[in-house]
Amino acid sequence: MTINIALAGNPNSGKTTLFNALTGSHQYVGNWPGVTVEKKEGRCKKDGEVVLTDLPGIYSLSPYTLEEVVARDFLVHDKPDAIINVVDGSNIERNLYLSTQLSELGIPLIIALNMMDLVRKNKDYIDIEKIEKELNCKVVEVSALKNENIDLLVEISKNAALENKIFPEIKSFPKDLETYIQKVEDLIPSLNEDRARRWKAVKVFENDKQVIEELKLSPEQKSKIDKLRADAEKFFDDDVEGIITDGRYDFVTRLTSSSVKKGRQGLTFSDKVDKIVTSKIFSIPIFLVVMTLVYYLAISVVGGDVTDWTNDVLFGEIIGGKLDELLTNLGTSEMVHSLVMDGVFAGVAGVLGFLPVIASLFIFIAILEDIGYMSRIAFILDRVFRKFGLSGKSFIPILVGTGCSVPGIMATRTIENDADRRMTITVASMMPCGAKTDIIAMFAAIWGGAWWFGPVWYFGGIVAVIITGLILKKTERFQGDEAPFIMELPEYHLPSAYNVFRSTWTRVKAFVFNAGTIILLASIFVWLTTNITINFKFEPFGSSETDSILAFVGKKIQWFFSPLGFGDWLAAVATILGLVAKEVVVSTFGIIAKLGDIETNTGALTDFVKDYFTTASMLAFMFFNQLTIPCFAAVGAIRQEMNDRKWTRFALGYILVFSYTMSLMIYQFARVLIDGQAPNFWTGVAGVILVIYLYLIFKPSKYKK
Repeated sequence: MTINIALAGNPNSGKTTLFNALTGSHQYVGNWPGVTVEKKEGRCKKDGEVVLTDLPGIYSLSPYTLEEVVARDFLVHDKPDAIINVVDGSNIERNLYLSTQLSELGIPLIIALNMMDLVRKNKDYIDIEKIEKELNCKVVEVSALKNENIDLLVEISKNAALENKIFPEIKSFPKDLETYIQKVEDLIPSLNEDRARRWKAVKVFENDKQVIEELKLSPEQKSKIDKLRADAEKFFDDDVEGIITDGRYDFVTRLTSSSVKKGRQGLTFSDKVDKIVTSKIFSIPIFLVVMTLVYYLAISVVGGDVTDWTNDVLFGEIIGGKLDELLTNLGTSEMVHSLVMDGVFAGVAGVLGFLPVIASLFIFIAILEDIGYMSRIAFILDRVFRKFGLSGKSFIPILVGTGCSVPGIMATRTIENDADRRMTITVASMMPCGAKTDIIAMFAAIWGGAWWFGPVWYFGGIVAVIITGLILKKTERFQGDEAPFIMELPEYHLPSAYNVFRSTWTRVKAFVFNAGTIILLASIFVWLTTNITINFKFEPFGSSETDSILAFVGKKIQWFFSPLGFGDWLAAVATILGLVAKEVVVSTFGIIAKLGDIETNTGALTDFVKDYFTTASMLAFMFFNQLTIPCFAAVGAIRQEMNDRKWTRFALGYILVFSYTMSLMIYQFARVLIDGQAPNFWTGVAGVILVIYLYLIFKPSKYKK
């Protein structure tokens, strides 16, 4: 027997933390049928009969965003056996708005009053019995972070599902409004046998098109309901949505004012911190310092001795030495030996050698997420982004994209405005993801682990996003009303070691999985094409790799990158192969540098790469690979989210042109100002491009209201 229980709640209510605590590793991640919103299901660790579905975080059952549509359709049409409504006990008034709607669905409802450890710390008092009585449902005090009462929650929810007991409907609206709702129910006899009759009657009164279509109302019914609606709007002097919203909030306010007593007066600790952290004066400088510190610790501290040890000792002496010795003892042929050491091992080790930098970056990001600071960053940058045609909602996908561009692009589903959503999809891959961080780490080693190297690419990505917003928002196709940005700011708290480990492990595992699959196959391809000549003669130990197929192809395309300063065949093919996965850029250099030779170490690799670049061309190469068309997986996500070939072609075309012109300007100006070279024809072209960009950025928008 399987009992299906849905987890519903506001964003930042601790719903996903509770889901992870209940299911552990027994989770399945897929997509909802017909849509691309991620679906998380999992069997309860303590009770295998219970299957939990983690719904997207929502504020209401009104279908404004794709995630709200998905959550609503699942609850109304799939009808789970019970609903666990996760409510943040420290923000109970805002969270109970959704609870009033869930209570109308005719499904057994259990409220998980979460973050009770924080409630007790604040010396707040919540009258559980009164809330249970008013909402006609069971309330369980839990702390998902500390695994408090979660087994009891599952037991109560399972029993409620088995009993299938529906409590009498609560009359949460004022008496006059209840009269109108009752009249709607009376006009639709088919609702009498519907468990969700209360909710559907309210939605019909709100003129919800989807519910009205599903009920197949007759013209006469629609006419009478329209008249009811008009009478109500005249009586309450408001539109129907406003009437219902006010009614719900009035009920919640009355309930919490009589059942919740705040133990602390004045500002909380989080409020005091936010007065500084989110202030107009200090918020941006603090953000710059925090992210600079994160990259400094990841690249300069961890990226120094730890990375050297990983490359030189772990992959060089220990793994590389043992593997080389094993192959020799097995008597493998020179060809097989070269394939394994110079191909597979060199490519994979070249990528994984910088794993300490990437893992430490993931750890610091996970800590910032867990303590609640990342939510503040979105709030802070909303002020900045809104001036350039974007909103804080656009930064959330960009923030997610620092781990991997694919979930970052998919996170754009929460943006209601189509123009903003398409723009955000276009720019979401411009931030340095984990794979691009591998490239950053390699070049950082060339710079001696300079502390400023990492932040340049992070903030450079943000600047690229802002420039794009300034340009595209002035065009007709990206016009539209700006979506309001509403976000719960969670209380600050000490990071959970389990949450930090889990978040880091998930990201590191995905990175290592790429190295063990895509990078491995790409490394074999690079080794083969490096050791097969243009005459299709196999020379694994040929006199020069410049006679190889890879070099031949590279020379055919290197002209395209010459104006950017890295018109060498190796840099050209590394960039093109980076479309498979950005880590392949590093693995390609590792194979050509013969990193599989156990005598070769990190210093030799960086010296090899350094010979291919000047300071100017290295900066252009880095920016191009960060801003240009992302990996195939991210391109697939762009196509999926755009759901339109023309928009997909526009996004990829814009990304390519933007990355190329930006890198062209960086190289041409840097070669003159930094490398001291004389201007040439392409320097003049870069100057013209700069003038065009300045015009597009500063020209007034004829669409601005």
